[in-house]
Amino acid sequence: MRRVTDGADAVGQALNRALRSVPVEKVPLFRQSFISVLIVSAAVLSTILPWLVVTDVVTMWLGVVVALAASAFTGLMARHAELRRWELVVPAADFVAVGLLRYGTGAERSVFLPIVLLAVIWIASWPGRRNVLLPLAGTCVTLLMPYLFDPGGRGPSELIRLAFALVVYATVAASVNELARQAKARLERARAQQHAVERELNRAAVVQQSLLPPDASTLPDAFAVFGACVPAREVGGDFFDWYPTSTGIAVTVGDVMGKGVGAGMIAAAVRSVIRSSVDDADPSEAFRRASVGLTTSAYDTETQFTTSFHARIDADGGVLWADAGHGLAFVRRASGRVDRLNSADLPIGVGTGWQGHRSQLGEGDVFVCVSDGVLDLFPVELEALNDLERLLAATPEPARIVEVVERLALERERSDDVTVVATALAPTSVPVQP
Repeated sequence: MRRVTDGADAVGQALNRALRSVPVEKVPLFRQSFISVLIVSAAVLSTILPWLVVTDVVTMWLGVVVALAASAFTGLMARHAELRRWELVVPAADFVAVGLLRYGTGAERSVFLPIVLLAVIWIASWPGRRNVLLPLAGTCVTLLMPYLFDPGGRGPSELIRLAFALVVYATVAASVNELARQAKARLERARAQQHAVERELNRAAVVQQSLLPPDASTLPDAFAVFGACVPAREVGGDFFDWYPTSTGIAVTVGDVMGKGVGAGMIAAAVRSVIRSSVDDADPSEAFRRASVGLTTSAYDTETQFTTSFHARIDADGGVLWADAGHGLAFVRRASGRVDRLNSADLPIGVGTGWQGHRSQLGEGDVFVCVSDGVLDLFPVELEALNDLERLLAATPEPARIVEVVERLALERERSDDVTVVATALAPTSVPVQP
């Protein structure tokens, strides 16, 4: 009996694999096509091959007619969804068709009884324990049909043989039904997990959106500031920020390792702490505060770290900046030369100390900071940094830099968020003398 069960499992799994590629509305037609082809082939072979027994030609071909009628009904079901409620009629007709074929090709001597197994699997593949009993009843109809046409002439041994056949087919039905039940349970769990992931991503998207600053209208008119963040398919921990200071503006770009709500919460915490350090003269103090805050919190900073670049830009072009393992800040000079603002300091959550640095923006210079997702936009990984510097060298306006990077991010596949901020001293307008 174990071999029968294993064989039924294999048949059910093979049938399920074949059905996955078939549209739902055409599944009954797909199943019935196999049964009808087998029944028609059995009748044709019995007619042309002399060693196959034909005891009743009319009954044999009547079975073919019933199978073809069931195929026609499944064709209507594929076109009219409301007929799907009557799908049980089709395998029920197949039990009758196989019974007629069996009687017409020698009854107990017929070699075509196994065709009924397809109808058994059809019904048993529907979830629900009652779908084990229905194919058992249909098999009884198939096996007992010769008694309808010829009540006499069969001894007790035939009844015992039929009883064992029923046990075998009942085992097949129970095995397939159990497979269907397990498949449905796995599908429901997968759907629940998918919905949970979607809810988390939606919450993470809200968190990430809240990390972006309002437009630059709150900043002093002496600066032209532009920024964009293009999320990847999965929400990550990229953020950028800007806000006014007593001498100019502060600009921050950060990238938390990881994705989802956890990364967004850490990004929100780092951003808030950096903002709170607005009155500190040294921008590196913001990173020290953020590190202390994360270390004394529930966040696991041993496995979750943040790279960040924080700059204070004065109205005279002076730039005080600190880099926590970010390494992707540049000054695009008016001459077209691109200077990278390098630092050996480690990310927040890894490093323990950060140094402040000083640079100077002149007229026409542009300060640019991007996240590492920008490097993924270029085709050759080892040349990505050089490609980015060439892009900056060819693009003198801060608004245009942000526009070009944002367009590349929207046009190409990406696995990470793309963030870019560009700022320059706004040109001073000289009043025209009358």
